Amino acid sequence: MPEIAEDLHTYLTIRKSLVKFLALDLGTGDVTTDCIVAPNTSTSAEIICKSDEPATIAGLREAGIVFEICGCSVQTLVSDGDTIKMGCVVMKIIGLARAILKAERTALNLIMRMSGIATETHKVVELVRNVNRFTTIACTRKTATGLGYFDKKAVELGGGWSHRNRLDDMLLIKDNHLALNPSIRDSAKAATDKTHGSLLLECEVKNLNEIYSAIDNDVDIIMLDNFSLEQAEFAIAEIRKKAHRKKIKTEISGGIGLQNIIPYARLGPDVISLGYLTHSSEAIDFSLRVLSRLD
Repeated sequence: MPEIAEDLHTYLTIRKSLVKFLALDLGTGDVTTDCIVAPNTSTSAEIICKSDEPATIAGLREAGIVFEICGCSVQTLVSDGDTIKMGCVVMKIIGLARAILKAERTALNLIMRMSGIATETHKVVELVRNVNRFTTIACTRKTATGLGYFDKKAVELGGGWSHRNRLDDMLLIKDNHLALNPSIRDSAKAATDKTHGSLLLECEVKNLNEIYSAIDNDVDIIMLDNFSLEQAEFAIAEIRKKAHRKKIKTEISGGIGLQNIIPYARLGPDVISLGYLTHSSEAIDFSLRVLSRLD
C-alpha cells in the first residue's frame, strides 16, 4: 500500500483515474505479451532515467499505484521532488511479467510528463529565486484534460504553486466575466455575498481604471494580465501606494517565459503565473527494463 499523503477521498479519486488510464491503454488485453509470455512467469524490472540533463523526478507515487493495481510490488529508490541524473534507477518492480508489461506504458507516461513539468518548474523557481526570493511561481489551469491533478502536483514538486486546482477553489473574476458584467464593483460584491467571504477573491485587470476599481472593492489579489514591463512596474507601484493597508497581492500573468521572467521578477510581484509549465514542458525520458525471470 503506497503512502497516502492526501485524504482518503482524494486517494480513491486518484486511484479511480489511474484505473481508467490503464483500461484505456489495455483495450481488450495486451495481445503481444499474452501470446509470448506464459501466465505464471514472474520477473523483476526497474525504471531508469534517460535524461541528458539533471531532472526533478515526479510521478513515482502514481506510477507505484499503477503497478500495485496490477498486483505488482514496488520499491522506490528516490523520492518525488528529488534531483536525478541519467542512469539513475528510480524504481524496482517485482510481479508477474504480464502484469508489469501491462502497466509499463501508463506508469512511464505519468513519470515522464510529471517529471518534465516538475523539472521546468524547478528551473524557473531557481532562476527567479536568484532575483527575488519573495515571488511565487504558479501554474494555470492550462492542463491536459483529465490530468489536472497530476500536472499541478508536478508543479508543486518543482517548487511552484498550483493556483486554482478547480473552479470552486477560489473566486477569479476574468475578462470574460467582465464582458458579461462590466462592473468590477458589482461582480466583486455578488461574488463575496454569495460565498459569504469564504473564498479568496482575485480580479484580472487590463488598465489603471480596473486596478483602482479592484482596490476599492477589496479584492485579495490583482492579476495584471498581459502588461508590458513598464506598465507592470507602474501598476505595482500604484497598487502598493493606494492599497498599502489592505495587503492586496499582485500577480503578473500572460506572455511570461524564461526569455523575460527576470525583469518581471525584479518588479517584486507576489506571484508570476506561467501557462506553459503545464501545457508545453518537455517530457523527461524514462524506460523500464526487465531484469530476470524469478521462477
